[in-house]
Amino acid sequence: MAEPTSTKPYLLRAVYEWCVDNGYTPYISVLVDSETRVPMEHVRNGEIVLNIAADATSHLKMGNETIECTVRFSTVAKELRIPVAAVTAIYARENGRGMSFGLEEKEAAREAGGEGASAPTDPKDPPKIGRKPALRRIK
Repeated sequence: MAEPTSTKPYLLRAVYEWCVDNGYTPYISVLVDSETRVPMEHVRNGEIVLNIAADATSHLKMGNETIECTVRFSTVAKELRIPVAAVTAIYARENGRGMSFGLEEKEAAREAGGEGASAPTDPKDPPKIGRKPALRRIK
């Protein structure tokens, strides 16, 4: 039987829609890697936080594999391409409500140095990735 698709892109779209419906500003936190296309001058500690509200982006496409859009940084339009697997959180700027995500299995393997298939982990004992996730409010 084929592996089911990830629930992550569906949850991202749901929280995004919830933010928009309630008048909140949706932000995503992204772990930047070689597949992530974002302005590197705005990356801090391997992470970038992005406003993905309709008035901050154009041509936003939240697919099952990638999030793509055009945004302006210092009046310069930039094309962003973000793998869904690299998104670590989505939340409302105004109240911090949203959802954070652990690294997906293939991301965790790449973080661990590309080791082969790992043994299933006990949900009560999540894998250690070296630093704890954190949400930051950007004003």
